[in-house]
Amino acid sequence: MYLLHPARLLVATLLCLSLAPLVAQEVTDATRAKDSRRVKALLRLENVDLETLPEAKASLMRHLETIHGTDEFLELVRRFKLKAANPELIRLAIEKGDETIGVEAVKTLFDFGANDAIEKELNGKDDARAVKLAAAMGLAGDPRGNELLLSVIGNSERSVPVRSAAVTAIGRNKAGQEQLLKLVEAGTLAKELNFAAANVLLSSTDAAIKTAAGKHLTLPATADSKPLPTVAELVKRTGDVAAGKQVFGTIGTCIKCHKVRGEGKDVGPDLSEIGSKLSKEAFYVSILDPSAGISHNFETYTLLLADGTVQNGILVSQTDADIQIKTADAIVKQFPRDEVEDFKKSTVSLMPADLQKALTAQNLVDVVEYLTTLKKQN
Repeated sequence: MYLLHPARLLVATLLCLSLAPLVAQEVTDATRAKDSRRVKALLRLENVDLETLPEAKASLMRHLETIHGTDEFLELVRRFKLKAANPELIRLAIEKGDETIGVEAVKTLFDFGANDAIEKELNGKDDARAVKLAAAMGLAGDPRGNELLLSVIGNSERSVPVRSAAVTAIGRNKAGQEQLLKLVEAGTLAKELNFAAANVLLSSTDAAIKTAAGKHLTLPATADSKPLPTVAELVKRTGDVAAGKQVFGTIGTCIKCHKVRGEGKDVGPDLSEIGSKLSKEAFYVSILDPSAGISHNFETYTLLLADGTVQNGILVSQTDADIQIKTADAIVKQFPRDEVEDFKKSTVSLMPADLQKALTAQNLVDVVEYLTTLKKQN
């Protein structure tokens, strides 16, 4: 028997190992090509029952794994009514809710009767996800989601940002506006949601809704005593960046709580790259209705001390021995646990809710224009 020299044997072994992934890749590519052909064939058939075609179904499911987050994925899920894809549709609605594919994912979820999955997400522990899903539902403008949104609006245990997002969302379709107006007229809408409700109802294209809402809701006045335009009107305007920067650092008092590229105080979120994260609409809501847009880790906490003093601030740390909060003046205060009678998260933002009183509408437009320029620098 002929035996390879040990060195040659090692080379041969290494060569086989190096070729193995290529062979596997060829098989994978061949399988993918076959899957693609089968899917195209399926699309040419009418009233396909995938349960009677197990190999074709397996090909379809493998093919879907390679095209997540694409228009083709959504088209195939709809065509073959693949309700098993609901978790991916939820993901698309949340992560791409401001794009066509995310909005269409919401509509597909309604087509599939996935209200329970939507409701679970809206009432989940992650407020940021719930806000994004509500926003996507609003952009979909589908009244099939109104009852889900009404449930959130009326749930006092949900945070103000989530309920405000639900108000804005339901106000994007006429049936929703009518349902929201009924709550306003009955006096059952929580007062912390009035700003969001005023924005959607007072900007309604339905004159009757707009007039009826005007009997109960108003937007706050600005520094020149003129009524504040709705957010829908404000986003259409263009401001002066230089003037906005000046407002930010002076009469707007923004710099007293926010840092921009090292300047300012560290109370609220750093705004150095905020222009890459928020839309103009989101900026206006954050400024005019701050409790509706509290950022994660910047929630306000209220402490009731044994002597009756109430302290508000952003939580810095807490241990068994003490609690530290940062006040609106950027001062960190420490309180021994045995002096704190009550400690709870507040639904009200530490940011003042009446900043517009010191600004004209143009000041506001200018400062938002400035904020949109604060993006990541190369």
